[in-house]
Amino acid sequence: MPRVPGRRERLQNIPVDGPKKVLLAAPRGYCAGVDRAVVAVEKALERYGAPVYVRKQIVHNIHVVTELEKMGAIFVEEVDEVPSGAHVVFSAHGVSPAVVNAAADRELHAIDATCPLVTKVHREAVRFARDDYQILLIGHEGHEEVEGTAGEAPDHVTIVNSPDEADTIEVADPNKVVWLSQTTLSVDETMETVRRLRERFPNLQDPPSDDICYATQNRQVAIKKVAKDADLVIVVGSANSSNSVRLVEVALEYGAKAAYRVDYVDEVKQEWLDGVKTVGVTSGASVPEILVQEVLAELAGAGYADVEEVRTAEEDLMFSLPKELRQDASGRRDERALGGRRD
Repeated sequence: MPRVPGRRERLQNIPVDGPKKVLLAAPRGYCAGVDRAVVAVEKALERYGAPVYVRKQIVHNIHVVTELEKMGAIFVEEVDEVPSGAHVVFSAHGVSPAVVNAAADRELHAIDATCPLVTKVHREAVRFARDDYQILLIGHEGHEEVEGTAGEAPDHVTIVNSPDEADTIEVADPNKVVWLSQTTLSVDETMETVRRLRERFPNLQDPPSDDICYATQNRQVAIKKVAKDADLVIVVGSANSSNSVRLVEVALEYGAKAAYRVDYVDEVKQEWLDGVKTVGVTSGASVPEILVQEVLAELAGAGYADVEEVRTAEEDLMFSLPKELRQDASGRRDERALGGRRD
């Protein structure tokens, strides 16, 4: 996967049978948790100077990671790669207590940029484990968020990767079982997994509130509305972004004739537009809007200058920055202490 956009010929404006248009899904792009995490790295670099280390990708987007590297961020896989005493930021996806302890052992100055909605799921896992429930964690094994949540209660968590796995999962006590989920899953697929689990375990308990985050749900609802009228859907987002990959799947499931994911505009192929009158465009929750605007500009040059926004929700949620970054170096409250920015 390229880390920077490549060069290629511009898309051609080839006539099709009817007027061309773009249906632009909204909401799309950055969510509050991603915005908070990215600003946290920027603020840490301003406050402490380069380098600032980041465990894993701060968010799952190649462009964002590359831009932060240019500013002086160094991304590592594990905290044992960070020099003793340095500053390290934990990504938006969260970490297990074992990672927190490992950072403390190395005397690292840790800044926790975990999305508050992920932190909520962590707390639910701790609570249910304390009450001796078996936790069926619906999510993708190996994903950083799932590893972090499972790490809160490793002796109580069983990962359920798909609806089909729900048919084979075994539990110790069917009367003490609860489901939780990764925050970036397909809503429909998660509910199908829960349905199949409940068929086997009628006393399966629900989490106290929805685990799939508002932004994931909102972006899926928007693309569902776009997909039914789209010959082609383009999703801007990286391959390791779970919510971006889900948007492609949802678009196809809800009527789009074709759907593709791209990191950058240069990945859009001319043949995708053959015979296409209506293009749907959206982006995952870790994607800056500039990447979407580059796609729209290229499509405009190919005759798709008529852009209609399809809005299904308004988003105004903002999260406070990690406590270490809410004040500037002089001790005054920083102007970006709440929420950062949305560009």
